Amino acid sequence: MLAFKKDETLVRDNNDLVVELRSVSKLYGDTAAVADISLKALRGELLCLLGPSGCGKTTTLRMVAGFVDPSSGSIHINNVDMTHQPPYRRDTGMVFQSYALFPHMTVAENVAFGLENLRWPREKRETRVAEMLKLVELPHLAQRLPSQLSGGQQQRIALARALAMKPAVLLLDEPFSNLDAQLRVRMREELQEVVRSVNVTTLFVTHDQEEALTMSDRIVVMNAGKVEQIGTPGEIYETPETPFVANFIGWCSLLTGVVDDTGAFRSTAGLRIKGDWKAGPATVVIRPEQVKLSADGAAGQSQQARVLHSHYLGGATRVVLDINGERLTMQERLPFGRHPKSGDVLDVTISTDSLRVIPINEGHAS
Repeated sequence: MLAFKKDETLVRDNNDLVVELRSVSKLYGDTAAVADISLKALRGELLCLLGPSGCGKTTTLRMVAGFVDPSSGSIHINNVDMTHQPPYRRDTGMVFQSYALFPHMTVAENVAFGLENLRWPREKRETRVAEMLKLVELPHLAQRLPSQLSGGQQQRIALARALAMKPAVLLLDEPFSNLDAQLRVRMREELQEVVRSVNVTTLFVTHDQEEALTMSDRIVVMNAGKVEQIGTPGEIYETPETPFVANFIGWCSLLTGVVDDTGAFRSTAGLRIKGDWKAGPATVVIRPEQVKLSADGAAGQSQQARVLHSHYLGGATRVVLDINGERLTMQERLPFGRHPKSGDVLDVTISTDSLRVIPINEGHAS
């Protein structure tokens, strides 16, 4: 596994730096699609660009690929400035959202397309195509046309074509968006296995938080053309640096209020949570797993909550609660048949062990 320091630098030497963006911006008229972003991707790393539609993540990916020219800043691949180089000189392979397979070519011909452009000898080309089809476990489909493939098979062929030329960087633009939910889960597991096996640095774009959390070594959370936070999935989920990051990754309740001189937080609606935080205006991030049914003997620690909604999810029950005028979500595995109904009153405890408090005036978490 890759090991990261707190400042998100890999504990290895600079020879492992594969992609670097230095203060890159992209303007369309007066509108900044990407605004002064800097990031690094390291050898063998899966780096995810995550954010809502219009945040600049696809524009960033296309600038790395060479399809879009940055307005300022520089892009380096393997420590070489590629800012103004055309796509075919960047040593990248790209899987497009639509897969972009040539409909009149067979699977084998699609995989071989880039190799032909590089004038690989026929025998060497055929050997490489066979290797790639074996890698994605589709050698038996070599002579089929794309129209004869399922969506998942097309995705794997597009991946095989991108990897055939042994790129330094693999670029994936929403690679699972055209797949149904179950196939999407299976395909992201298979893609992880493939890119890990060839140890290729991978940048992929998604707006799906679960994809980002389960696939990435690190996540770049973007919003309105800017980077909000870069970190491992655990850091992004457990220690978000801004309310946007907290709210965009997973379920949470954001309570605004003030930390008083005793270190306790009081929300604007009056909910008080005991703690030992720095005094001042703050936002508290409360995840569903931090709200629990009070255990016996927890007198003085629990709070009364009124059930607004209850949703049975199979492995757990998600309960939306009103606590002193604040709306919180609890998710727990409850005994069979014990599912709260709207209007029920429960005793719950908010766990403060890992509660995240973000000072409003400082713009970063304590």
